Amino acid sequence: MPHTPISSDTKDIASIVIIGYVWPEPNSSAAGSRMMQLLHYFKQRSHRVIFASPAQLSEHREILADSGIEEHNINLNCASFDLWIKQLQPDIVLFDRFMMEEQFGWRVEQQCPNCIRILDTEDLHSLREVRQRQLKQALKNDREIDQQYNHGQSLYGQMSGLDICQRELAAIYRCDLSLMISSFEIDLLTQYFNVPPQLLMHLPFMLEPLGQQPTTFTQRQHFVTIGNFRHPPNWDSTLWLKQSIWPKIRQLMPSAQLHIYGAYPAKKVTDLHNPKQGFYIRGWAENALDVLSNARVCLSPLRFGAGIKGKFTDAMLVGTPSITTGVGAEAMSGDHPWPGQVENSVDAIATAAVELYQSSQKWQQAADNGAIIIQNCYNKLQLTQQLGTTIDKLIANLESHRSENFVGQMLRHHQHKSTKYMAQWIEAKNKNS
Repeated sequence: MPHTPISSDTKDIASIVIIGYVWPEPNSSAAGSRMMQLLHYFKQRSHRVIFASPAQLSEHREILADSGIEEHNINLNCASFDLWIKQLQPDIVLFDRFMMEEQFGWRVEQQCPNCIRILDTEDLHSLREVRQRQLKQALKNDREIDQQYNHGQSLYGQMSGLDICQRELAAIYRCDLSLMISSFEIDLLTQYFNVPPQLLMHLPFMLEPLGQQPTTFTQRQHFVTIGNFRHPPNWDSTLWLKQSIWPKIRQLMPSAQLHIYGAYPAKKVTDLHNPKQGFYIRGWAENALDVLSNARVCLSPLRFGAGIKGKFTDAMLVGTPSITTGVGAEAMSGDHPWPGQVENSVDAIATAAVELYQSSQKWQQAADNGAIIIQNCYNKLQLTQQLGTTIDKLIANLESHRSENFVGQMLRHHQHKSTKYMAQWIEAKNKNS
């Protein structure tokens, strides 16, 4: 995919350090693709981009050096990071998820007090946890999940009491800017948690059309779904399909096949493979776009989750309509019609999936809707320009921006001392050992 030039109005950044929770795997997860989009953006704007992570190198990780991005291993709870970051003195440090801000944010502030600190939330982990708890309770009571639980006041009441929510909010306040992938989550934070809007930026996936004609209705066959199996919503969706939805679809369409792709399938996943039922577990896909472009319908009913879903934007890019739930479609299409169908019950999902699969007219309209959404909601040129403007404004007004964030000042003053001193205690213990 060609890189979009950065606006000439933006100023070059001498260096940026991105502290990753994991090493990017763009062919395994939407989070990996999102990180690569950010890395490519900063590579165009910066003289030096360094990706650092305490995680082990992973099987499907991107080789960042091929894109001119430096790689560096860092250690948790170790002063070696302090010496390293002090020598670098980057203009920007970006934390990949709030856990990395907790671990390294206070160290960055001590050694590089004038650098801009940005948090890429990926999604609100506390929102996902609340929804997962609601699903478990619904299943315990032998009922389907009520999609009305999405009301902000209800979510606020359940999220605010969670430790993980308080940690996420603290990380957002301590940073100069948080990149939010979901407009729904921005509304939740500003309307119910009273987070100042100037601390948040809506930055969904930054995408470009592929520049090639999608395969046609008659050239495609089968249902498909894709998603990293280490991500609990994807595993739950696969299990729901196997146990409840797919049998209904096979009743309506006995020849139907569902091909399920995803990185890191455990034995409990591969055990679901059953060709007699038309239910195929395919494992890791080297190229998600190729897989989706050959399928007629992306079938991915998600019962819980947060953020936005890369499988659906990938499907839109290659002209593949999707069947999902309210949670799956949340914050993904703006004011535009969903490119397929959104349903929340087993029977409705099965009926909609078969109708979309068999109707060339409905299918083409859905595919066309997807192209419109990509252009209007995920326009790479527009989004990169907005990101550049926001960062330049931060650079020019950092002192006043921080002075207006009193809660952030307070949290940085106390530095979440339990986290800081626990890290120092572990470091001292390791030295003595």
